[in-house]
Amino acid sequence: MSEKIVQLNEEVIKGQIKELVRGRVEETLNELLEKEAESLTQAARYERSEIRQGYRSGHYDRNLTTTSGDVTLHMPRLKGVSFETPSSSGIVAGREAWRRPSSRCTWRAFPCAGWRTSRRHCWGSKVSPATISELNKKAYVHIEDWRNRPLQGGHYPYVYVDGIYLRRNWGGEYENVAVLVAIAVNEDGFREVLGAAEGMKEDKASWVSFFQWLRGRGLDGVKLIVGDKCMGMLEAVGEVFPDAKYQRCTVHFYRNVFSVVPKSKVKIVAKMLKAIHAQESKKASREKAKAVVAELRAMKLKEAAKKVEDGIEETLTYCDFPSEHWTRIRTNNVIERLNREIRRRTRVVGTFPDGNSP
Repeated sequence: MSEKIVQLNEEVIKGQIKELVRGRVEETLNELLEKEAESLTQAARYERSEIRQGYRSGHYDRNLTTTSGDVTLHMPRLKGVSFETPSSSGIVAGREAWRRPSSRCTWRAFPCAGWRTSRRHCWGSKVSPATISELNKKAYVHIEDWRNRPLQGGHYPYVYVDGIYLRRNWGGEYENVAVLVAIAVNEDGFREVLGAAEGMKEDKASWVSFFQWLRGRGLDGVKLIVGDKCMGMLEAVGEVFPDAKYQRCTVHFYRNVFSVVPKSKVKIVAKMLKAIHAQESKKASREKAKAVVAELRAMKLKEAAKKVEDGIEETLTYCDFPSEHWTRIRTNNVIERLNREIRRRTRVVGTFPDGNSP
């Protein structure tokens, strides 16, 4: 494997999500413009009707800047009726309005539970539930195509996994449901978001189903799986990828140790733990870990010492791989960044009405 894994940054991951959103925003806004034209002319395209108020005369393109990137809108040309949205501050208002990035426009246009609760698009007029339903159906097709796409990156030696909890309606009740997420690094060192799938909780059955789904799409050559210590996930890894090793995220390990350390001693314990993973070899890290355990006991931090003693070995698996990759494969930070982005973008929704919405 090349050294590119240590050269890439999180912008690669964010770019994939941003482009997916940008495409769906563009498609949705153009659908809304078509619906607006139908409402003004009181007739669908090519429809003969006695109540028709105007006629179509093609389109002209205009660019709109959103927080997800520039989109091209196909503005309908109408004869016999003026094409204007109800609000003067809308997307067809002034020239300057086209240059302003609009997060409200972006996220009202992107299908999610927010459509069902607000039913407004970025120029202020209400959109009918039927229109929203049709737009969502089209968007879900694209989303499902992306989720189920064949994985063509060859072998994926490193796989990062995690679960993020979102609230959604489940059988008439609102519960926290786990969304399982995976990112992988291929043989060329490039990272790729493999996919996300809903699981009722992070149990073995959910993880086995998730891993089998990924393997069925082409996930192969897995040598290392990086994640938090979730027993369901560990059992699933052994069943679906028996040849893969497990690396416990060192950051999560530190947090677990800190949970039994007084706040006044967290900083000094953090330095001690980091020193373990700063060694030049697994043997040196093991020796340092023994010294840290002894020092923690001397500080009367018996619980912390036991956690380090019992869990340190599963945090050192990265030492079996090329040293130039160590800093990138000993933590789950790459997927934590993605999860923060998911939380930021779903915070506006709150609770999802069904499994399709997330």
